[in-house]
Amino acid sequence: MSVPLLQRRPAGHAVASSRTGDYYGGMSDNTMAANAVPTAPAVTAATSASANNTTFAVILSLSFCHLLNDMMQSLVPALYPILKDSYELSFGQIGLITLAFQCTASMLQPVVGMYTDKHPQPYSLMVGMGFTLVGLLLMSQANTYPLILLAAALIGMGSSVFHPEASRVARMAAGGRYGLAQSLFQVGGNMGSAAGPLLAAFIVVPAGQQSIVWFSAAAFVAMAVLFQVGGWYSRRRAESKVAAKPAARSKAGAATASPLSRRRVGVAIAILVALLFSKNVYSASLGSYFTFYLISKFGVDVQTAQLFLFAFLVGIVMGTIAGGVVGDKVGRIPVMWFSIVGALPFALMLPYANLFWTGVLAVAVAMIMASAFSAILVYAQELLPGRVGLVAGMFFGFSFGLGGLGAAALGQLADMTSIDTVYKLTPFLLLLGLLTAFLPRHPGRPA
Repeated sequence: MSVPLLQRRPAGHAVASSRTGDYYGGMSDNTMAANAVPTAPAVTAATSASANNTTFAVILSLSFCHLLNDMMQSLVPALYPILKDSYELSFGQIGLITLAFQCTASMLQPVVGMYTDKHPQPYSLMVGMGFTLVGLLLMSQANTYPLILLAAALIGMGSSVFHPEASRVARMAAGGRYGLAQSLFQVGGNMGSAAGPLLAAFIVVPAGQQSIVWFSAAAFVAMAVLFQVGGWYSRRRAESKVAAKPAARSKAGAATASPLSRRRVGVAIAILVALLFSKNVYSASLGSYFTFYLISKFGVDVQTAQLFLFAFLVGIVMGTIAGGVVGDKVGRIPVMWFSIVGALPFALMLPYANLFWTGVLAVAVAMIMASAFSAILVYAQELLPGRVGLVAGMFFGFSFGLGGLGAAALGQLADMTSIDTVYKLTPFLLLLGLLTAFLPRHPGRPA
């Protein structure tokens, strides 16, 4: 697939020639020679050009595949009411399904990320989608609880392979606008997650568990697109190797060293994990049990509850886009402050609201909390330069794993008390957002 590149040439900057293998310039060689600084190496001009260009075709392709991937994955929690009634499952068993689904992603993503940092695998994106496809097919036919757990684990495994390398490609195509690129990539997943309950309400709930097999076509479409993206990624790596000289590569490696000590980087990473813990455990209480909460407290039917869940997930989409754009302009830390602490008042009010205001507050909480993820991810990538796969694996993995552990624990708590009690207690987890005060600021950067 020949991927078009959308360019913007700032005044006073030379545009890299297509022979650099990075971006296709619209200027002649003579014009470039006239504008170039004689003492600057060619790789500097290429870096300057890449910082002001975004390969939107690649990012949007990844976002589209992320949409399809997470749409298929979101069918699993959307199935919970059906599975609970069909197999007489407890809330604790429902939580274990979420744990099986998310724990495979949590454990495998950092491993995949570390491996692909050293040995990039352009076509592993397509392989990851294949795991999701197999898990989805098995879930549609599973008739015992162990098979349901296995199917959920396979779908989680698909995420563990897909996310680290897809995040690397998104950053590669970002052109310096890393928050925007990660938000566009992430919002595809959010839209897919939002579409799952809607599809479940109108297709899976009326037609039953076996109707999940109809969505396997989405996996084949995603695999075809990711094959093309893998080809672009492979060519881009080959061109970069030819263009970059060994000396330039060593200088670039030295330039990307973190300005912070290893101890401060470790503390910052631990704080970011704590922020994700508070955010994702609370999100798990909404994502996994919101339909049960609405049915139990307000007596709505399953389809109406799914529509409320859809509205909550749409709020996540809007918050993700806003957080990436704002984070690029004002810095990552202000977005984290607003996202984690700003959601607390709305989360505290939610258990005491009527049906209408429950929906409004849930959407508000979703929008505010979702704005943090791209800021956290990009901030972590800046803390650990050159370790994009590891960072993506850790944080997408922790995002899944912490949510899974939270869902399992909250399911047990709901069995012992009630869903209403869960929604009254979990908002206090957001107080961990106060740890943002201890995050270091990068020298010379807004965050």
